[in-house]
Amino acid sequence: MQTPDTNDPLTNSDSEAQPADSAVVGSDLEIGYASTDEPVVTVDRIDVPRGEITALVGPNGSGKSTLLKTLARQLGPDEGEVLLEGKDVQTYDQKALARELGHLSQENDAPETVTVENLVAHGRYPYRGFFESLGESDAEAIARAIDLAGVEDLREEPVGNLSGGQKQLVFIAMVLAQDTDVLLLDEPTTFLDLHHQLRVMETVTRLNEERDVTVVVVLHDIAQAARFADYLIALDDGSVYDWGPPTDVVTEALLRDVFDIEAAVRYTPDPEIVPKHSL
Repeated sequence: MQTPDTNDPLTNSDSEAQPADSAVVGSDLEIGYASTDEPVVTVDRIDVPRGEITALVGPNGSGKSTLLKTLARQLGPDEGEVLLEGKDVQTYDQKALARELGHLSQENDAPETVTVENLVAHGRYPYRGFFESLGESDAEAIARAIDLAGVEDLREEPVGNLSGGQKQLVFIAMVLAQDTDVLLLDEPTTFLDLHHQLRVMETVTRLNEERDVTVVVVLHDIAQAARFADYLIALDDGSVYDWGPPTDVVTEALLRDVFDIEAAVRYTPDPEIVPKHSL
């Protein structure tokens, strides 16, 4: 396990200060559900570097989605706080938070008759009054989101006509239309074929590179996470096992200790993980 450097802004133990290069900070977090007597996630501190892609990785039940929900204010912590640009997320009103932070959960649904363009337009709700119609800035944001997600050819299609992979790209476009500086994605590639997995991750990379959006993404595929993310946070049984650049985190020791597999790891420079057997 990597020993935190107290001089590193990613591991600064002062929970009252948010490093200038961190978009989101969680400190002293204990997170549980009404059905659990004890916290299912306990994290002393995590920092999400601004303008980077950070992947949360770990086996099923390690707390990845629970932690992401807390960062997104979908689930309040029992203890601790989450700061978004230095401000406690609990103090934002709903629309103000939605202008700063976009969140795509694991399960999304929409009426099958709604068109792709109209679904993406729902992402503009934080900027409109209850009876306000779409304005020029809304139309520009919708067009930009559709372009970034690569679904221009589907603009007029009803959602019910789309494949699973196409729907996921459209839901990502809807979140992109919020035009936020921080984007949280919970397992956006799960159940997609390889083509659409790559489409999704290429969209995330393009968004990060072209618009400098900070991204936190939960991924099951450790090799995919190592390839596309700038930083990894590896969770094991509700706590942080390791963090840092992929070349530091994705090791044979991590795969053995956290994922219970014996595997060979090398970088050429892309990560190559060759599983040998389960433990």
